[in-house]
Amino acid sequence: MNYRHYLLLLLTAFTLASCSPKGPYAVTNKVYKHQSDSMAKVIEQEQPAMLADSAGVPVPSAFVGTVNFNMRKPNYVIIHFTAQDSLGQTLKTFTVVKTQVSAHYVVGKDGKVVHMLNDYLRAWHAGISKWGSISDMNSCSIGIEIDNNGNEPFTDPQIKSLLALLAHLKKAYNIPANNFIGHQDIAPLRKPDPGPFFPWKVLAQHGFGYWSDDVLELAPDNFDYATALRLIGYDTSNITAAIVAFKRHFVQTDVTAQLTQLDLNVLYNVYQKY
Repeated sequence: MNYRHYLLLLLTAFTLASCSPKGPYAVTNKVYKHQSDSMAKVIEQEQPAMLADSAGVPVPSAFVGTVNFNMRKPNYVIIHFTAQDSLGQTLKTFTVVKTQVSAHYVVGKDGKVVHMLNDYLRAWHAGISKWGSISDMNSCSIGIEIDNNGNEPFTDPQIKSLLALLAHLKKAYNIPANNFIGHQDIAPLRKPDPGPFFPWKVLAQHGFGYWSDDVLELAPDNFDYATALRLIGYDTSNITAAIVAFKRHFVQTDVTAQLTQLDLNVLYNVYQKY
């Protein structure tokens, strides 16, 4: 091989390498960029509404851009566990089309935080769910997945990173303390996450969600627990599921469907905070 031929092969190899995707998620990042660019083009459209009355006569219309607007912002944070065995497994799940699920953030066991979707975009993490009068939680929330199979404690690095992430989100979007909730809360018939191992009390101590006081007042004899659950936000169309979801979040030591006197006291205390 002569020197000139060698240089030509080397230049060709360098060119191909420079054009090739780099990193395990280069291809999915490219798809993300393409889809976000497509959404940006939709936002840039300035077309009047093309309307017609009942007789088919066109309705006069025009587009005049207002100067008073901004981007819609998230108002809830929904916390999940991944129910998978590793951060890598979850990232794969969220980067293939067939799964049809995603989240804005994933927090690994070592505390690594992976941002997967712009906070202003709609992730597919909540599914069929309801909280108060809201039946489309995906459109108003940020989804955070914690790397946890559902049968193990959460790690200290995870919780430390999660608290830092929640503090950032709360400040950035002015999210109220009561709007930090779990998947189990908004989908009690379908989902158990983040489950009874999740340290909701620690989060509440940092201003993310609520927790019952150490000293509890007895719930009155005529206490309407179903109404209290509904006022917190739970879908009480299936009262048994709502009770279990509440206990997974606020009791944790017992997640049966029966309300003990202690459970009633906790509920009575918590609902007054909402």
